[in-house]
Amino acid sequence: MLKSILKASVAAGVLLVTACAEKTPDDADAVSQADVAASEQQADAAPELGSFGIDLTAMDKTVKPGDDFFMYVNGSWYDSYELPDDKTSYGAFNRLGEISQERVRSIIEDVQSTGGEPGSPEQMISDLYNSFMDTEALNAKGIDPLRPTLSMISQIDSLDDLTTAFGQADQHGYRRPFGGGVSINRKNPDAYQYSLNAGGLGLPDRDYYLDDSERMQDIRSAYVDHIVEMLAFADIDGETARAKAEGILALETKMAGHIWTRADRRNSDLTLNPMTRAELKENITGFDWDAFFEATQYPVEEMNVGAPSAVQGMVDLINSEDMSVWKDYLAYSAIRGNASNLSEDIYNTNFKFAGTKLSGQPEPQPRWKRGANLLSGMSSMGEAIGQVYVKRHFPEADKAKMNDLVKNLRLALGDRIQNLEWMTDATKEQATGKLDAFVTKIAYPDEWRSYEGLEIKAGDLLGNRRRMAAFFKADAIESLNDKTDRAEWFLAPQTVNAYYNPAFNEIVFPAAILQAPFFDPNADPAVNYGAIGVVIGHELGHGFDDQGSKFDADGIQRNWWSEEDREAFEARAQVLVEQYNQYEAVDDVFINGQVSLGENIGDVGGLAMAYHAYQLSLNGEEAPIIDGLTGDQRFFMSYAQIWKIKMREETLINQVKAGTHAPGMYRALAVRNHDAWYEAFGVQPGDALYLAPEDRVRIW
Repeated sequence: MLKSILKASVAAGVLLVTACAEKTPDDADAVSQADVAASEQQADAAPELGSFGIDLTAMDKTVKPGDDFFMYVNGSWYDSYELPDDKTSYGAFNRLGEISQERVRSIIEDVQSTGGEPGSPEQMISDLYNSFMDTEALNAKGIDPLRPTLSMISQIDSLDDLTTAFGQADQHGYRRPFGGGVSINRKNPDAYQYSLNAGGLGLPDRDYYLDDSERMQDIRSAYVDHIVEMLAFADIDGETARAKAEGILALETKMAGHIWTRADRRNSDLTLNPMTRAELKENITGFDWDAFFEATQYPVEEMNVGAPSAVQGMVDLINSEDMSVWKDYLAYSAIRGNASNLSEDIYNTNFKFAGTKLSGQPEPQPRWKRGANLLSGMSSMGEAIGQVYVKRHFPEADKAKMNDLVKNLRLALGDRIQNLEWMTDATKEQATGKLDAFVTKIAYPDEWRSYEGLEIKAGDLLGNRRRMAAFFKADAIESLNDKTDRAEWFLAPQTVNAYYNPAFNEIVFPAAILQAPFFDPNADPAVNYGAIGVVIGHELGHGFDDQGSKFDADGIQRNWWSEEDREAFEARAQVLVEQYNQYEAVDDVFINGQVSLGENIGDVGGLAMAYHAYQLSLNGEEAPIIDGLTGDQRFFMSYAQIWKIKMREETLINQVKAGTHAPGMYRALAVRNHDAWYEAFGVQPGDALYLAPEDRVRIW
């Protein structure tokens, strides 16, 4: 879901990138005649799930709602569902993701059957997909397509060479200890800016290196074995390969010691460090920054440095560690980073560690699904496919219904801001101004990007991936001197997700998430408010979470709060941190309430906004009883239904250790902070989820 280069803005768990979108010629819109015939299809009159929008067969009524609301709503399904070998998790998001994959596959197959002129989106889609699916040709080539990169690495014999190699990482597909790309200037959202940060780890996060638990020691041991197996493809094996692998782990462990904690990395105040190139040279010494930027091709004169001390730590390691270890690090990283572009044995060897060991997934997804994912990415043919996707699968009437829901959620949040007892009038005025300035994007962009100038060749998968990377990078480089494009999207329409972008103060909902169980135009209103209504509220809430609240109505990072109001906000947020810190996802692995705070504020606040909006929609009337359930019960059950999920233990650990979202089963428990939930389900003291009224978090 990335267009090309890492974006520094905090945005609902997704990383944003920048490029310029252009209107595609009308004749390029029609990938096949089928898209026109299939467009604008209306939904059936009946809800997709159950009689009113909730799958009641998934419930476990032997569980008290107040003891485990997730299992009460989803428990029968959870206990009976068995994860297929090609999945790390499965739930509402995954279900829609599979539907999207099938639809993308159909679009690609239609393209393959009709063909296209050279240089057209049709030709690019067809040749890119075919180059990925032709395993016979890929297996015959083996690692040969990567040998020029490995040869370049082997010839590094000076710090100058190493500096150039780090600068060219994007071109070759390997990791480096620091790097960056174009982001939005947090002090001037109308301008782009280069963003530099530290990174380069092969394991999911610093904790995987620094945690001495038996679980993490086992992963590190397996990591060494994995590196040995990957180096064998470059004709490095035996004791030599093991020594190199141990050296790579030792180097990355030192790198991890410099990487900031996840809590610090998401702190917008700590990561805002604007510098000119001259100031960078003064502040982070011991490295030839001019040579580095020349190798990156970015014309950088000013930038933001996300974690200056971490970057300095990496520079110190570049100067202190043996050159041969850095070369080994790059060689292994190049093989792993390009594994999906090479032969099946290389991919499968990499998957055995990255997929199975780290995530618990026994088998890879079928190759066609991986191909569909490749083409759907924003750094691939995502918008070209998206144009056809929305014609075939997004009823335009749904956009109007979504706009109405967004309007109602904004009205509800406006009411709630005015009635906050802990916020002063001056800060309320600022908050209301920010709410009024929110921009909403629904389903798909108004303008589609042009792929003019991109070259995709038949039978050249690695070359195609590199040319795509160069194409989007060139776009990003050119944009550095342009005004920011506020019409740009950072997710393709066929992506099941949503995001808030603080720099543009916008909430964005791609077409693919606007389906049951999130949104169903034929479902009971309580269901839609409890599902997509909360998702809308969640994204609105990101504008007022612990980090989004540091950006004003114009997307500028600045403090618009009074000191006392900020303290009151942070005191309430800290209660939420402590609440989520108590959730033990796996034995001795607890959710980090500080790292997940923004998402948890979004969930708790989104629920409050959506419930408020639902009550307003009733116009003082009582909601009907449906299948014995009140409107309030249906609202909260709908919320828990969207978080229906089953995860492998390794995936659960990975999400807790390296992600910013609490796992879905814990997100469903945000209900315990809402008085109406207690009343709807008769939750009483002594129930496991019961919180005393004074302990329930009420922020927005």
